[in-house]
Amino acid sequence: MNSQTKTNSMTPYSPEVQHMHDILEQQKIAYQRHPVPTAKERIERLARLKKVLVKYQDQLADAINQDYGNRSISETKIGELLTCLEQIKYYSKHLSTWMKPSKRHVSMLHQPAKAWVQYQPLGVIGIIAPWNYPLILSVGPLICALAAGNHAMLKISSSSANFGHVLENALSEAFPQELVAVINGGGAISDAFSHLAFDKIIFTGSTNVGKTVMSAAAENLVPVILELGGKSPVIVHPSSDLKLVAERIAFGKLWNSGQTCVAPDYMFLPKGKTKEFIENFRQAATSMYPSIRDNQDYTSIINDKQYNRIQGYLEDARQQGADIIEINPKNEDLSSVRKIAPTFLSGVLPTMDIMKNEIFGPVLPIMEYDQIDDVIDFINGRPRPLALYYFDFDNARADYVSQRTHSGHFGQNAVLTHVAQDDLPFGGVGASGMGKYHGPEGFFGLSHERSVMSIPKLFSLKFILPPYDKPLNKILEKTFLR
Repeated sequence: MNSQTKTNSMTPYSPEVQHMHDILEQQKIAYQRHPVPTAKERIERLARLKKVLVKYQDQLADAINQDYGNRSISETKIGELLTCLEQIKYYSKHLSTWMKPSKRHVSMLHQPAKAWVQYQPLGVIGIIAPWNYPLILSVGPLICALAAGNHAMLKISSSSANFGHVLENALSEAFPQELVAVINGGGAISDAFSHLAFDKIIFTGSTNVGKTVMSAAAENLVPVILELGGKSPVIVHPSSDLKLVAERIAFGKLWNSGQTCVAPDYMFLPKGKTKEFIENFRQAATSMYPSIRDNQDYTSIINDKQYNRIQGYLEDARQQGADIIEINPKNEDLSSVRKIAPTFLSGVLPTMDIMKNEIFGPVLPIMEYDQIDDVIDFINGRPRPLALYYFDFDNARADYVSQRTHSGHFGQNAVLTHVAQDDLPFGGVGASGMGKYHGPEGFFGLSHERSVMSIPKLFSLKFILPPYDKPLNKILEKTFLR
């Protein structure tokens, strides 16, 4: 099949876009030459990936730091590189088992036939990665793709230009272009990538862009896994220790300065507890970040566009009457370094931009509540989030909230950490996405579950074929059709 869409097959392409079409064609041809790599071959490919990730770890982390203006090197190595290496270990351990055919039941009428499901590679996977975690959100899907026996093309965000060039060098050292290729650039290149006739696309990014990717993929009937975002709420039960809650929320909200798709986005506290929570948060945040401006551990907002967007949300909330509390231990001027101090908002209204859009920054609106059912109704009245976090050590109450809400993930007494769990699927529901990867779901989601049925010489159906007045037909009717 030609990699160009039917609607655009006669359209001349720019050299950069034509280059992508050529790579896709190379990968499809290479896949057809060797469509089912063995478990040993797949594990060896993962080992090659691990080798270059370790070799280039400093260059990758430095490049991400440059793209951000300041991105914590430790957060990159712990949150992205280490997680990728653990995923490689996990898939290398389990893929042989997952590759085995799954035996299925055959009904009595068709005995002694045999049936099973075999798991084939899909072919060529298109991976579209965002800028906020460029390493794990490009290499993580690649690990799943390679474990499932696929080839892959990775599209890196134009906001991660430095990282993209380092990753391209690293992966070209590990793999031929016909197996793994990295595509850099923005604009027309980004748009054209999602129109390519892949065998599946994994996109991570905003809901709005996800819609355009899905629309483009539909032109070639390419299935998609969409890892989107949304507003992930936090609910705190009155019995909770606010010091413990504040420490865990501070970790999750300030990691990467809140530029995380599963970061807490807004929060429900028991009535009258806002002041106490903020004071505990202030202590936790100041302990981790005693200063902000020149602190290499406190990450900048990625670019002016994102910085101005968040500032716009804050100004809109201020004009509509919200109270804004900033935690800036040394009262530093942060504007020149594109950093935003941890910021809380109280008195927020649903009409505010900050309550209608994903924040993606170290800003947290707080609302107070009396009845948990009111909180559940508020959450259920909005698009389904990627994560929902509930703080309470009473499992029965946690189950009450879990069973009455929908989200990609339900976290009890912790935020963010589920993303690093190798055996858990990751993904959203509704507006926060479709499809899953990580865990076994990553392997099966990028495999074709092909049904197989084998009929021996004895074809039992012949005993009930026309004419239908045979004794066996009457027995079947009396036995099974009553």
